[in-house]
Amino acid sequence: MKRIFVFVLLVVLFVMLTGCAPGSKIDLDTPETQKQFSMPGPNPEVDKPAENGLVAGVLQGLWHGFISPVTAVLSFFRENVQMYEVHNDGKEYNLGFLLGVAIVFLVLGFSGGRGGRR
Repeated sequence: MKRIFVFVLLVVLFVMLTGCAPGSKIDLDTPETQKQFSMPGPNPEVDKPAENGLVAGVLQGLWHGFISPVTAVLSFFRENVQMYEVHNDGKEYNLGFLLGVAIVFLVLGFSGGRGGRR
């Protein structure tokens, strides 16, 4: 059963990577809308200061990654709450954000299932 799950997971990953390759598209035609799976485009706000005059760097990316579970929930109820700062310095902010998200979920994972085992 575990081998089948891993195989299916790898096939899905392969299909998604193929669909996200530069220049490729997977179109899902539905009667109401047409959706596209592709890589995200460039951020036109990179290295442009926000209203407060600041550009988010690696430390703000790390903080935004730490608080991302909370901001994900809040973003459903408040339009002015976003998970990701578009006025960032690019690669460094992305690295900080991903590290913050990874640390949060590692801590939650390690603390979640080990309380009753000895």
